[in-house]
Amino acid sequence: MIERKFVRQKVKEFEIQEYVLNSLGRSGISHVRLQPTPLGEKIIVYSSHPGLVIGKAGENIKKLTITLKKKFELENPQVEISEVLNPSLDAQIVADKISYSLERYGTKNFKGVMHKTVTEVMSAGAKGVEIVLSGRQLPSSRAKSWRVLAGYMKKCGDIAISYVLKGKSVANLKSGTIGIKISIMPADLILPDYIEIKETNPAVQEIKIEEVKVEEKKEEKKEVKKKNEKKSKRVKPAEPSGAEEQAK
Repeated sequence: MIERKFVRQKVKEFEIQEYVLNSLGRSGISHVRLQPTPLGEKIIVYSSHPGLVIGKAGENIKKLTITLKKKFELENPQVEISEVLNPSLDAQIVADKISYSLERYGTKNFKGVMHKTVTEVMSAGAKGVEIVLSGRQLPSSRAKSWRVLAGYMKKCGDIAISYVLKGKSVANLKSGTIGIKISIMPADLILPDYIEIKETNPAVQEIKIEEVKVEEKKEEKKEVKKKNEKKSKRVKPAEPSGAEEQAK
């Protein structure tokens, strides 16, 4: 069946992506994309720190290509590293940063970490950001999940599914685990209800106003001419009197 073939291919791609992410560790990796080429499979790794991913003299990439050949039976895997230009607008990188800070410094100042990341994301130019931390290890008597919002965020519809950037991560502590969810609305996202009002040049406005005034004057002159013609038609010539008839 053709459907089974496509499913197997997608499962294999997912397994490769998970293996690459787990093997490279937390080196600022955003996501991994597979691109089939005539020469072989191209694996593009998007990272904010390409130097950490490559390693000394490309050791990490060499090890990764050898393991991909053996484990997943790839003929000619080509690993490429692409740099993320603005890591503050990448949801996965931001989620990994929060998990790293929680594992290193604990959950005492988790609110400060959340607010700091929100300000960084908004200063980078995002339209909106939402951070949700959930877990029993959070120091709170009531709530087991904390949410911080800033800006404008779409919750439903095609924009929320396709265009809002989402990232997930887990902070493994001694007392347990904390889940992290992040949603970011990018700056270049154009909403369907966006309306742009174009400003016209003042010189063009003055020319238009002058044209309107000239047209109004012409219309006024035409109306005056019409009124004069009507008056001349109404006025009849005077009839001759009796004395004038006798003189004739």
